[in-house]
Amino acid sequence: MDVNASPKSLRARGAVQRSAGRTSVRQTTLKDVISCAGRGLHTGAKVSMALLPAEADTGIVFRRTDFAGRGAEIAARWDKVVDTRMCTTIGNAEGVVVGTIEHLVAALAGLQVDNVTVELNGPEVPAMDGSGEPFAFLIECAGIRTLDAPRRVIEILKTVSVGNDEKSAVLMPGAGSTYSFEIEFASGAIGRQVRAFDLSNGAFRDELASARTFGFREEIAAMHASGLARGGSLANAVVVDGSSVLNPEGLRYRDEFVRHKLLDAVGDMRLAGHQLLGHFHGYRSGHALHNRLLRRLFADDGAWRLTGTSGLSAASESAEARMHAARAIA
Repeated sequence: MDVNASPKSLRARGAVQRSAGRTSVRQTTLKDVISCAGRGLHTGAKVSMALLPAEADTGIVFRRTDFAGRGAEIAARWDKVVDTRMCTTIGNAEGVVVGTIEHLVAALAGLQVDNVTVELNGPEVPAMDGSGEPFAFLIECAGIRTLDAPRRVIEILKTVSVGNDEKSAVLMPGAGSTYSFEIEFASGAIGRQVRAFDLSNGAFRDELASARTFGFREEIAAMHASGLARGGSLANAVVVDGSSVLNPEGLRYRDEFVRHKLLDAVGDMRLAGHQLLGHFHGYRSGHALHNRLLRRLFADDGAWRLTGTSGLSAASESAEARMHAARAIA
């Protein structure tokens, strides 16, 4: 299946059956191949992308089709992260990289797709509209197939944290797969925003998917000078100028900024290799701290274990209460 329409037309198409959302005890993949095309947010390069079904225990694997051989494949995993400036970039020993993977990976996590091969003919996932919604649409168009293999999750056994009083990220034990985030900017358009989210309740499409990436007008020149945001525009990012949002259509949610930070966190945490059973809290954190957090987690064998999915079906504690607890620890 080939979907090469604009992000706006993707959202405007006929109704697609939404995923049930509850965590399955078996692994999943896509039913069919589906593809799209667009430009990279940071490189500005044109790229074509295809999502392919994969066998059980494959995980999420990116394959650069413009390179020959197995050196073109990179697992979407925390220990493959090579750059965290403004996005999450993974790479392999051969020097092959794929950037801005977090929105696509978040959509796969949000719709609970365990195994997929992502083929790209360029160095960056297409930006689409700067959110996870077009990717969620692609996944649902392709369909989700259950595999005859048990799903596993990574259970957080004790609290681990990174950062300081200015910004921090925490993972702690919890009966569910829950996230919370707190941001605070001097800009009057953003201010302080706090939100909690339960990944296992099927709410990804409604609560996080459409939240777009954002940036500040005064930082654009510096980002361009650093080789970043070359494909950015009002069509794929929210741009803030002081107390104003420059996008003529305005915001999709009143708190779109913190929702997008949650979206990023879901994508970054999925680089653990499996869904997490526990609670994540971010306080003004970003891709660099998120990767440091996973590295800290896996450096301590007593902080985690690989287990089945029964814990995700249990009633969880209040995500809001855990958020305040995580903030106090951080």
